[in-house]
This record gives sequence, C-alpha cells and structure tokens, in this order.
Amino acid sequence: MSNKTLGLDTPLYKYLLSVSLREPDILQKLRQETATHPDSAMQIAPEQGQFMAFLVQLMGAMKTLEIGVFTGYSALAVALALPKDGKIVACDVSEDYTAIARRYWDAAGVSDKIDLRLAPALETLDELLAAGQAETFDFAFIDADKVNYLAYYERSLQLIRPGGLIAIDNVLWGGRVADSQMQDKNTAAIRAFNQAISQDEQVILSLVPIADGLTLALKREPRTQVLG
Repeated sequence: MSNKTLGLDTPLYKYLLSVSLREPDILQKLRQETATHPDSAMQIAPEQGQFMAFLVQLMGAMKTLEIGVFTGYSALAVALALPKDGKIVACDVSEDYTAIARRYWDAAGVSDKIDLRLAPALETLDELLAAGQAETFDFAFIDADKVNYLAYYERSLQLIRPGGLIAIDNVLWGGRVADSQMQDKNTAAIRAFNQAISQDEQVILSLVPIADGLTLALKREPRTQVLG
C-alpha cells in the first residue's frame, strides 16, 4: 500500500486499461490512425478522453469549449458524451490536422455538435466574449500551444459559467516542470502557469496525475453577502 500516487509501469498501465477503458470503435480507429502521424505525441491518452467524457456527463454539460483540436480525439470523446443538442466550439489553426478530425466526426455522426473555428484561438475566444457569450459554457479543455496557456485560461474562465469546469492538459509536461535544469520556453510557460493557477482563488483546483497531468479548475459560485 502507498500513501502517494503510484507510478504506472507498463504491466500496471495495461491492467488499468483492461479493467476500465470502454473506448468506442470509432475512437479506437482515430487513435490508431493518429499513432501513425508524425506528431502523434500530441494525442491524448484514451483513459484521459474517457475521464473527460465522464466529467461532461457527470455535470450535465450542454455547451463546451476546446482549445487545440489536433486530429479530433478529445472533441469526439466529448461530443459522444454530450446530449443530442449539445455543442462544442472547437479552436484550432491547422487545416491538415482537423481534416482528419472532420472525417471521424462525420463517421461518428457528431459533426452537427462541433463548431470548428479555424483561427488563432485567442481571436476566437475574444470574439465569443464580444458576442456576449461570457458565462455560457459548462466545460472547457485547453490543450494547445503552451506559451499561451495562461491567456487561454483567463479567457476560458470568463466564458465558463459559475460551477463550470476547465481542464488543462500537459501540466506535468513529462516531468520536466520539476527539473530546474529545464528552462526552455514551453517548460517555463507551463511552470509559470501552474504557479499562477495554484494561487487563483476564483477556482477550486485539483491536479490529477492522469496521462501527462490534467489540472481541473472548477469556477466558484459568486459569494453572497449576508447583511446583518
């Protein structure tokens, strides 16, 4: 027995998947195709996709936000978990990556749930805010360029309703965040983001050591002032 999180060696990881993963065939096919892609390391783990789908269903989400689509696995996992009239606003800049995503969204019959915006994500997020969509989203997933993580988070926090949830990927960054010798811009950006969000009293926070680290930030309900 251990009083800290276990490290998963290959046999234990395979066991975890064998007793918990319920991956639909369409997701498995997308993951297998993405594994042949030159940038396959950007693919989220299947158990993480299942976990996010679980959270979306648990909170009864209807309207979600995704920043960083790649080949569409996380958006597909969430779309499958949403009700028929659920919606995702998905932000990416790559026609090539998202062409793969679109094929699988079509095959899964969820394309009508996904509003793909091909533009720099900060532009899309600012457009959503300008259009009066603050506090209208239930859930957001951030998994894009690391140097903009804090900016993505700040916009997402405005767009998420009180009681809504933001999930931020790669916050353990392969362990490099804990290595003081690692000072490249991406590691430094994630390290700075983790430090900043750890002090943010606007959210209730949990960093979950699943896959490459997933921070969950629950937006607090407004405090009501009691008049005496």
